[in-house]
Formats: sequence, structure tokens, C-alpha cells
Amino acid sequence: MRVTLEHLTKKFSDVTAVSDFSATLEHGELISLLGPSGCGKSTILNMLAGILPVTDGKIYFDDEDVTNMPPEKRGIGLVFQNYALYPHMTVLQNICFPLEVQKVPKPQRLERAMEIAKLVHVDTMMKRRPAELSGGQQQRVAIARALVKNPRLLLLDEPLSNLDARLRLEMREEIRRIQQRTGVTTIFVTHDQEEAMSISDRIVLMKLGVLQQNDLPQNLYNEPANQFVADFLGNPPINNLHGVVKNGRFELEDGSASCDFPLCEKAGEGRRVTLALRAESALVGPEGPLACEVRSIYQMGKEEMAYLRFGTSEFRAYISVEDGLKTGQMVNVALRKRGVFLFDTETGERIQ
Repeated sequence: MRVTLEHLTKKFSDVTAVSDFSATLEHGELISLLGPSGCGKSTILNMLAGILPVTDGKIYFDDEDVTNMPPEKRGIGLVFQNYALYPHMTVLQNICFPLEVQKVPKPQRLERAMEIAKLVHVDTMMKRRPAELSGGQQQRVAIARALVKNPRLLLLDEPLSNLDARLRLEMREEIRRIQQRTGVTTIFVTHDQEEAMSISDRIVLMKLGVLQQNDLPQNLYNEPANQFVADFLGNPPINNLHGVVKNGRFELEDGSASCDFPLCEKAGEGRRVTLALRAESALVGPEGPLACEVRSIYQMGKEEMAYLRFGTSEFRAYISVEDGLKTGQMVNVALRKRGVFLFDTETGERIQ
């Protein structure tokens, strides 16, 4: 099912949680709603589910307007952050419960429950109660309960936040497997960029209730729409050198260093700009526009990371162990085309 959000707005008194949000989420995709806490991700999810009324705008499931449709008629499967399993019920009873509410005959309920339980790998623990399950097992049961009624749309609200790091990795792989097996359109809310990058067909990145970019994961990383997108994605974070365009060159704000950078010609003389570069985009070699001092070097397995000083600014760069760099050494740094951007410092707008 395709989901279309048209100019969606949600206000709580004088606070606007979601502002003029428009996006189309295609059939069968796993889409991550990504952004920092308080950006409106869960608010959008709750409007999709019908839990929160819409202040303005429209929600369509395929061509059907569901903006004012009650939750029980939307065909939604919802998995909460805390799983919300019924503690007095067994795994089987928890999975069967939505079908019981729909008055599906018992033989069909049991058959469907076993089918879904096998899909999510909980079929060997059907007689246990939630207290007897690990966090990952509870998560699987919650997903099974959401899927058992064949939802048109599966909504996952930060489903991995209560799990430890290893289990989070395992469960996000499982969620991806289950989603691909079922083909159900799925919206996954998270503030974790690594989760979103690894699990999603598309990512919708938000800030303060406003859509920043709706794109393929690799496009958000390689072609960020603005400074916020570039800053939010990447580990280590992108390096930001703040400066001004002077005589067609990039010059640090305090005038301590400058270099040739082609996009400065498009920026315009005197414009305050931010030269943003990812750690893997800096190349240490005999030639390069940035004359830098090696401030420190850290071992990172097969690679090393150097902190380089350009004028009074420092930035991170991956280097090869074979480079044999030493602290205090002066080096030239060239910049790859990929992973290097120029932004307007005041607006965050990307300068093309």
C-alpha cells in the first residue's frame, strides 16, 4: 500500500509538532522516520495510526482518504517502544488477541498465529508468558501480534531502544527479513542514524517538525540537501570549517589559512560559508590545497585517524598506516569530490 501525506500539520496549543509535512511512501518499502528527539517522528506515526487527530492536511492509503477514519478501520499494525504485551496471557494468546477481537473462528486464529510465530521464530515458546521472555523475544511476539491480522501498514515506534547493542543489531536484521518476507509497507521510527541507514529502503529525515530530506539512504549521506542533513548522518561526524569567500578562495573566519575551492566561485564574494568534509574524503599526499599540521594520530584497527590542523581549525581524516605520519609533521591534504560540500553558514543551504 502506498501512503501519501499532504501538507500534514499537528499543533498542540501554541506548539507546532509537525509543520506542512508532505511525503509519498511507496508500496512494500521499509521507510525510516529519522531525526533527533522531539522532531515530530512519533507524532506523524500516531497520526497515521489514527491515535492523534490531524490539525491540517490529508492522509491517503493508496487513493483512500483516511484522515478522519477511526484507528480500528485503517488496517494498521502497531508495535510500541515498550512492546505492550498482555502479561497475563501466553505468547499464543497475545498473538491471537487481535483475531479474537475481529471474531475470527478459533481454528483459523490458531493456524494464523502458528504461521506468524514461525515467521518471527517464536513458535517454540507459545506457552510462555511475557515475563519468561527476553527483550528480543518480547519484541518478536509484539511484531507477530501486529502482523497476524494482515495489516495494510506496519508502524514501528522506536522498537529497538530498550535492547542492548548486540540484540539491537540482531533484531534490526530480523525486522528487515520479516518485512521483506511479508512485503507489508513499514514505517520505522528511530533517532539512530546507523539503524536507519542499515535497514531502510528510504529515509525521511526531520528537524523540528519539518521535512529535511526524503531520499535513499546513500543519497542522504552522499548528497545532503542542507547542513543539518550532512551533520546528522555519518560517524565520525562530518568536519565543518567555517569561513568566508575572499578573492574567490575559501578563507577561515579568522584569516589564519585559506585554500582554493571551486564552489567558492558560485558562492559569491564575501559570503559566509562552511566547508564540510567527511573524514574519508581527505587525502594526504604530496599535493593538495590544504597545508596542515598533524596534531595527533589514533589507531583504529586496520586504519588510523589523524587530527589535522588547518590554520586554527582542526578536522578528522582517515589515513593509511603505510603513510607513516607523525605528530607535528606538516602535510598537504587534497579533497575527494565525494563527501565534500559547501553550505551557507547562516541558512544551512547547500551551495551547488
